[in-house]
Amino acid sequence: MSAASDLSASAPTASGHASYIQILKSTLLIGGSTAINILFSIVRNKAAAMLLGPEGFGLMGLYNSVLDLTQAVAGLGVNSSAVRQVAEAAATGDRSRITVTTIVVRRVSIVLGLAGFLLLCAVSAPVARLTFGDTAHAAGVALVAIAILFRLVSGGQVALLQGLRRIADLARVNTLGAFLATLLTIPMLFFFGKNGIVPSLVAGAAVTLVVSWVYARRVDIGTRAVGLRETGRESSELVKLGLALMASGLVSVGSAYLIRLIVVHYEGIAAAGFYQAAWTLGGMYAGFILQAMGADFYPRLTAVCNDADTCNRLVNEQAQIGMLLAGPGLVATLTVTPLVVALFYSSQFHEAVEVLRWICLGMMLRIVSWPIGYIILAKGARLALLATEIAAGVVHVGLAWLLTKRFGVAGAGAAFFCLYVWHGLLVYAIVRRMTGFRWSAANLRLALVFLPAAAAVFAAFLLLSQLQATMFGLAVTVATGLHSLRMLVRLLPADALPAPLRAWVPKKS
Repeated sequence: MSAASDLSASAPTASGHASYIQILKSTLLIGGSTAINILFSIVRNKAAAMLLGPEGFGLMGLYNSVLDLTQAVAGLGVNSSAVRQVAEAAATGDRSRITVTTIVVRRVSIVLGLAGFLLLCAVSAPVARLTFGDTAHAAGVALVAIAILFRLVSGGQVALLQGLRRIADLARVNTLGAFLATLLTIPMLFFFGKNGIVPSLVAGAAVTLVVSWVYARRVDIGTRAVGLRETGRESSELVKLGLALMASGLVSVGSAYLIRLIVVHYEGIAAAGFYQAAWTLGGMYAGFILQAMGADFYPRLTAVCNDADTCNRLVNEQAQIGMLLAGPGLVATLTVTPLVVALFYSSQFHEAVEVLRWICLGMMLRIVSWPIGYIILAKGARLALLATEIAAGVVHVGLAWLLTKRFGVAGAGAAFFCLYVWHGLLVYAIVRRMTGFRWSAANLRLALVFLPAAAAVFAAFLLLSQLQATMFGLAVTVATGLHSLRMLVRLLPADALPAPLRAWVPKKS
């Protein structure tokens, strides 16, 4: 095992300190904007839950699924492949190449947005029949197609910011877009009820487009004429990886769509609302870490993806920070799920509590496995990427069908947890062959702290009284939180820490 692929237990080197500082800065910046977005999301979801009830909230979730699924098809994965292409161009320092890539990304995103709009309008009636069981919602499906156009064009602007690692601008786009979307959504739902669902989705996509366009136009990429031949060549490179990303994204979004249909089939639309509520809350805290990975870690990894040792080291560092930041939060969420569900939604959503606990366990495993999955993406390994996503989709939907039929809506949450037990092992095996990746000793020790801690809190709510389980969960949350804080402090140089935390840094012998 090389030194690069095994982070030792000793204090990091100067370069290691710099890498951890970079990860923490980007995580905190994107995490901060995500926290603000979450606050806006809480307000929107609370308003939707109170104004629409479980059935209306489930209806909104179904419309969102249609929107996500169509975006995955029409987008051809280009917005994601564009991040990689822009990052590669930026790594060369060739200004002309960056200019060409940016112009082509913008052109392609507009063309795909128009194609997606026309596609969903054309099939609105069959999509409505499949999703809602009738064609009464066909007009709503056709109207939501406008959001597809806005989302895909906006995605091209965001890809530029992300590929160039303009993390501060990316955080501003996310925050301002979420604020304006909230400002428009709540009045629409208040005055129009269920009839305001689709207009609110379109309005949210529209304001995100405006904000992303404003910040993307501030990037000085230079000017240059880009002809059809050059556009075709650059577009071809975008689409080659994009198609694999589109297919994998389609599998992922399609799986989410099918799982909601399974829940509706066995338990009704209200149950779909419970599942949607649990899914939103379960991904809330993990979103801090996962969005930071996409925003900064992915472009960084792309720039060094041909250096196996450096690539593996970055993945271990990112995973280590991810576990330290996410672990205590997910344990806390497991502990206070009834309070969280009641606070964020209403007492009508009590059936979401058990679903949320299963999803939290799955999110713990997701935090661990996602960094190594980025190796496949950074290397542009299209076949491996597609194969893993198809396998994950088949397993997820199959488990959801079996477990929902047997255990109700909670079975859909259990299916998510089981998926990541299996998917984590699969991705590790693939990346192990690809780069010789191994988990560092430090990460193995962290996994042996957080995974059993989460499992113990989950089991406590099955075996103990509500009060006893809650007290136990709070104790585990405090213990894991202190452990995470101490470990984070040891990864940073003493002069980068506030004075009260410097005592936690071990003295050099």
